[in-house]
Amino acid sequence: MLSRRSLVMLPSLSLTTPRPSPLFFFSFTKFPSTNSHTLRRPLLHPTTTTTTTTQFTRPSPLFFFSSLSAASPIHDSSSSTRLSKKASRKARRESPEGLLKLKLDMCSKHGDVVEALRLYDEALRDGLNLVLLHYNVLLYLCSLDHNRGSHVLNRGFEIFQAMVVNKVVPNEATFTSLARIAAAKEDPDMAFDLIKKMKGFGIVPKLRSYGPALFGFCEKGMAGKAYEVDSDMVEAGVVAEEAELSAILKVSGACNNAHKVYETMHRLRAAVRQVSETTAGVIEDWFKCEEAKKVGLDNWDASKVREGVVRGGGGWHGQGWLGSGEWRVVSTQMDGAGVCQSCGEKLVCIDIDPKETENFASSLTNVACQKEVKADFVRFQEWLQRHGPFDAVVDGANVGLINQHSFKFSQLNMVVKQLRQMSPSKRLPLVILHKNRVTGGPAQHPNNKKLLEHWKNSGALYATPPGSNDDWYWLYAAVSCKCLLVTNDEMRDHLFQLLGTSFFPRWKEKHQIRLSFAQREPTLHMPPPYSIVIQESEKGSWHVPTITGDDLETPRQWLCATRPRDTSL
Repeated sequence: MLSRRSLVMLPSLSLTTPRPSPLFFFSFTKFPSTNSHTLRRPLLHPTTTTTTTTQFTRPSPLFFFSSLSAASPIHDSSSSTRLSKKASRKARRESPEGLLKLKLDMCSKHGDVVEALRLYDEALRDGLNLVLLHYNVLLYLCSLDHNRGSHVLNRGFEIFQAMVVNKVVPNEATFTSLARIAAAKEDPDMAFDLIKKMKGFGIVPKLRSYGPALFGFCEKGMAGKAYEVDSDMVEAGVVAEEAELSAILKVSGACNNAHKVYETMHRLRAAVRQVSETTAGVIEDWFKCEEAKKVGLDNWDASKVREGVVRGGGGWHGQGWLGSGEWRVVSTQMDGAGVCQSCGEKLVCIDIDPKETENFASSLTNVACQKEVKADFVRFQEWLQRHGPFDAVVDGANVGLINQHSFKFSQLNMVVKQLRQMSPSKRLPLVILHKNRVTGGPAQHPNNKKLLEHWKNSGALYATPPGSNDDWYWLYAAVSCKCLLVTNDEMRDHLFQLLGTSFFPRWKEKHQIRLSFAQREPTLHMPPPYSIVIQESEKGSWHVPTITGDDLETPRQWLCATRPRDTSL
């Protein structure tokens, strides 16, 4: 909460000027309220010689929050009967403000800023009461124009000024669009200042809020300012992703900051694992530059490096650049055992903390119970307690449809038999199928009926209830049993994104068995015996996995960076 004396400065434009005028100042003062809480309301102080102060008055706590319903109240003078909610919504949609929102949404969908600005000018002439939703769409569209001298960008600031004058309180989307407009005008300082003002309003910035300032400074080669934005992100609890880390890596290399490059490489290792071709190019450029040749230790404490590897869980040591001289950088592949085809070094398998698995299973349960009928999922968990654990879980629908136009029980059965032979206990794997697959269609064939009955009697078949998503069931079973999962589903869609954890790709890498069929015979492709993640070896070499080639037909491409000393140790 801001103090009585604190100021929030926001850029302002006179409606008649093409460029931003001096800043508006917002201060906050206490005022009494009906619930005895201490509240603050904004006061507008234009930076002119005017001595008067315009106060923002509002009926609601904290700030004005306009809405379409407030802008267009509906009254029935002939009757005291309230309109139904449905009728009220319809009336709001059909009000001038509601129709304007609909038209602006269509402009947003098609990126039509010219039509949006025409609608805005028309709304001003008609005296419509614009609210936050209107302004945010307009600002968003203005922010899409990246032409520095564009009239559109200047209109964006004009629209924001009108928003301030009309006492419409901004939100995160407002500030983010303004920051993008500032960055488009090649003013990352203003973009960063807007983030600070956003926090002054008590609004929590998002990753997208920081992007305009961070990328703007990086593009200008202003590494120090970029690091300042990055530090502010960390302080705000905002986690940088590949695009942001790649930009920091690039500007750090350009200014010969070897220490920052090293630090960012490890942030990439922890947050991204496999990198895009663009980021791989940035990494390659660093290893090939003159500065990279100069940094590193010729003689290092091997025991200290090994200690760092153990402490870090394997795959990195964090002791800094090792070795000296020119780097050899090539694109390569790993063999089945994880041996680099270029330098011959063997990659390691990084262990997963058992506690992380337990936490992930709990998180998975919480999300599944929100998306599924809770009683159904709890019933499955109880069934699994009675019949588990299993050595493997099979996504039955996926396996039965691989390379097939219709579901084949025979194909599924071949995989089940092969898994049973591989099992140390020689037990059947758990087959998860939707109830419709178990009761209808091919399931009615006598041979398939017999097969299903055998699986059921063996406690190796679970039919998920009608209306359920069987993905939650086979994933939970595999995680809770700490066993292998047989599916060609890459688990990349929105359902799995709901899990929102970096643990999931690590778990998948170690537990997913993928399938291919040749002459109708299944081949099981086991999880790799090494971790597909950026690895720093005890000898000082680096191996960076890319997203290029990630299927059964195309081997994954890696970037291998080594120094001559690596092969002599």
